[in-house]
Amino acid sequence: MSSLTETEKRYLEKLLGMGSGYVLDYTDTTFAEFFNRHRIDIHSQRYHKYGTSKAKKLRAFWDQEPDDVVAPVLSEMLDSYVTMCELNGEKPEQNILNRCRDIVARLSGDQSPVPAIAVDEFLKHEFTIPDLRDLPIEGQVVDLISGRLDEARRALAANCPLSVIFLCGSILEGVLLGAAQRHPEEFNRASSSPKNSEGKVRPFHEWNLAQLIDVGHDIGLLKLDVRKFSHGLRDFRNFIHPYAQMVSGFSPDQHTAKVCFQVLKAALASLAGNR
Repeated sequence: MSSLTETEKRYLEKLLGMGSGYVLDYTDTTFAEFFNRHRIDIHSQRYHKYGTSKAKKLRAFWDQEPDDVVAPVLSEMLDSYVTMCELNGEKPEQNILNRCRDIVARLSGDQSPVPAIAVDEFLKHEFTIPDLRDLPIEGQVVDLISGRLDEARRALAANCPLSVIFLCGSILEGVLLGAAQRHPEEFNRASSSPKNSEGKVRPFHEWNLAQLIDVGHDIGLLKLDVRKFSHGLRDFRNFIHPYAQMVSGFSPDQHTAKVCFQVLKAALASLAGNR
């Protein structure tokens, strides 16, 4: 079991909004995807000790797993919290966030707190969409990506945030899949590449966007900050399913759309620069 104290758990539960049984804005599907990246089946019977809500499964997880397993999960979850706040136009609860980062640092055996991403600096940076021919994609896909980018721009100008989010997510997934097909050995060798029950790497058409993002970062195509914000875009893109949006209460606005478009520009710039 982890060494989390009751006081530390209270800080984490407060920041992650666990009082009502939820964890941040995760749906059952996105919660499973999050833990799958850490090779954990959070919906398995193992984590039903306290009940079947996401919050109760998370409590069972950190009660049963050791510090070195819990720490990286909580670290990424705190980054997800920051990204969620920014995409919703909200300010993080900085004092509680800093305390939670200190907790993760302790679990990791680090005496200094995990540094927060310079969110404001990232969002203020002027990313330029590269020449699409410099992206690691097949030539015949370039025109399709170009058309979707133009449509995303028009949707942004027309104040259609959901359309912007869905288009940005589809473009990012298409380009990363193209990168995987262009560099199959590198993607397959990555430790984070998704495996089947026999331990073999799944074919690329079975990879989801979360897995493409993580492997893209692991092999150096996506920088750390781009990876973290790309997961935020991915989470919002999943609300293409109306019921997922209804359950989460997600209501995107023009700010959310602008941030998602900024994330896409940063990802394309990173991918083009590491061709």
